[in-house]
Amino acid sequence: MIRLLILGPSGSTGRLISSLALTDDEIKVVAACDLAHIGEDLGSMLATPNPDNIKIKDVQHLQEIINDTNPDVVVDFTVASATEENCKICVENGIRCVIGTTAMSKEFLEDFEELVKKHNAPSIISPNMATGVNVLFKIAEILTNYLNEWDIEIIEAHHHRKIDSPSGTALKIGEVISNALDSDLNTIAKFGRNKGPNKRLVGANNEIGIHSIRGGDIVGDHTVLFAGPGERIELKHQAHSRTCFATGAIKAIKFIAEAKENKIFSTNDILGL
Repeated sequence: MIRLLILGPSGSTGRLISSLALTDDEIKVVAACDLAHIGEDLGSMLATPNPDNIKIKDVQHLQEIINDTNPDVVVDFTVASATEENCKICVENGIRCVIGTTAMSKEFLEDFEELVKKHNAPSIISPNMATGVNVLFKIAEILTNYLNEWDIEIIEAHHHRKIDSPSGTALKIGEVISNALDSDLNTIAKFGRNKGPNKRLVGANNEIGIHSIRGGDIVGDHTVLFAGPGERIELKHQAHSRTCFATGAIKAIKFIAEAKENKIFSTNDILGL
């Protein structure tokens, strides 16, 4: 039985992960921490059975909660500032982390990798744990190897509440493509196009366009456009609900609980891609 600590159970994806975890025979939720709903019954908030009567606790007392509950794995789909603070505490206690938060700093990611090695706490970091999106990453890599002289553009759309732009998934697609091109995304990425003369640099080796749309309640759409002379190919993934992210997180929790290698894994590792 995997002893699970949930960070941010009141969030959009956190609620779905919590519901799935509470009803999974291989997982025992030992604690749930948040900045909201403190003291509230987790099951009542989710309208889900809560046999262990887990109450939501104040994440500001995270170390004390860890000492009391002794979790094996923590799952965090919150915001960068919270994840960078709380998952550092968790890994320093030898707890394996499943992180779906995006827009974390390069400095944190570098430090976190060192902490994982130091405290023998293999973890997973993925901007998108949906199976289909990770298959899209792989297909985009394959197509880039054949279409590296074509123009490549990435377009993502999300709900109007999303804070970071572009999405972590769009950036991951850009990294996959730029790696296939043996190039650096930071050098060739073009984020949006301003009004006025703005001619595209032809060829993916010279420029990868990345564009963001924010509106309504769009869960998450990602399109990769390969445009060549007289023809084009479009790859598109649409998330109809956040269930695909939550289901992927549960798979990640079970994977990392059994992982032997002490490193940071991705969803590609889980899916064998």
